[in-house]
This record gives sequence, C-alpha cells and structure tokens, in this order.
Amino acid sequence: MAKAVFYHAGCPVCVDAEQMILNYLDPAKTEIEVVNFGTDTSRIEEAELAGVKSVPALVLDGWVYHINFGASMEDVKK
Repeated sequence: MAKAVFYHAGCPVCVDAEQMILNYLDPAKTEIEVVNFGTDTSRIEEAELAGVKSVPALVLDGWVYHINFGASMEDVKK
C-alpha cells in the first residue's frame, strides 16, 4: 500500500489543496495522513527531512510534490 502525507499550514490555499488532492487518492490503495502545522508543529522537522520546502506539499512514497505556494517552511516555523 502506498503512503501519502499531506503537509499544510491551515491557510486557505492549503485547505483548498487538501480537499482537491485528497479527493483523488484512493484510500483502498493509499494510506493517507494529513499534517496541519497550524495545530501540530511537532512534525515540522519530519517534513523538512522528507524534503518539504513549502506547503502545501504531498509526500507520496518518499517523493515530494509541492502544490502551489502557500508558505515556505521558514514561514511555518514562525
């Protein structure tokens, strides 16, 4: 089963991207996790180690897909 982690900061751009992208992933084939840095900053380092440079971003089986540009990871840390 594939693993997808959608990282975002809770901003309107991120929430729209979450709704759009996650509707296309098949939960029968993909384990889906959503991480909102607005409510959980403890996962920022994990995202950076995975290669996330900005949010919203989708990490799918180790590949990072940056979707639009809501905020840099430096902005997320503030």
